[in-house]
Amino acid sequence: MDGELFPRPRAEVAPGAVHVPGWLDMSAQRRLLDACRAWAAPPAGLRTVRMPAGGEMSVRSVCLGWHWFPYGYARTVVDGDGAPVKPFPEWLGELARDAVADAYGDAYGQEQGTEPYDIALVNFYDGKARMGMHRDSDEKSGAPVVSLSLGDACVFRFGNVSDRGRPWTDVELRSGDLFVFGGPSRLAHHGVPRTFPGTAPPALGLDGRLNVTLRVSGLIMG
Repeated sequence: MDGELFPRPRAEVAPGAVHVPGWLDMSAQRRLLDACRAWAAPPAGLRTVRMPAGGEMSVRSVCLGWHWFPYGYARTVVDGDGAPVKPFPEWLGELARDAVADAYGDAYGQEQGTEPYDIALVNFYDGKARMGMHRDSDEKSGAPVVSLSLGDACVFRFGNVSDRGRPWTDVELRSGDLFVFGGPSRLAHHGVPRTFPGTAPPALGLDGRLNVTLRVSGLIMG
């Protein structure tokens, strides 16, 4: 991020898991935020996710391309208003491919570029929201997951593939940061135990945190 007193270097948090601080400049962050606000509008807009046992997630979510619900994907908001899921825009897929190429190197990015990114999950965190440890395992593809942060900073807890417990590494994600995880870390457990309200860049104009997660479904169109 521009103006850092102590620059934050990129880091490989675990094999295949790469944190790239300040990947999105302010112009790109504003463009993504404007898009998120449009996607959040109904129909098929921002909703509270209800778990099968009856509890509610504290984040609110909207999906593009395929609609995620616990625990699968559909073409309509089956656990909400029933509307068709909003389309996944081509420019977002290009952004995901650029992110993978930057995180892993151009050669790897080109090698992984045969499967198009076709899912976006947008999660909004207010000051009290958090995300429990979980795996992104409902996709049929092993392509890397691309995570982009906007707004308030958070603690991103990146764990292991075996269970929700230790070992894990806590990473501070700030507005504009990129986190990519694939390969041996593709099914690692991860979560957000807390956010830091009021830390969003004033120039962005966002109260809270948005996380945009991009994935390859591996699902058959239809």
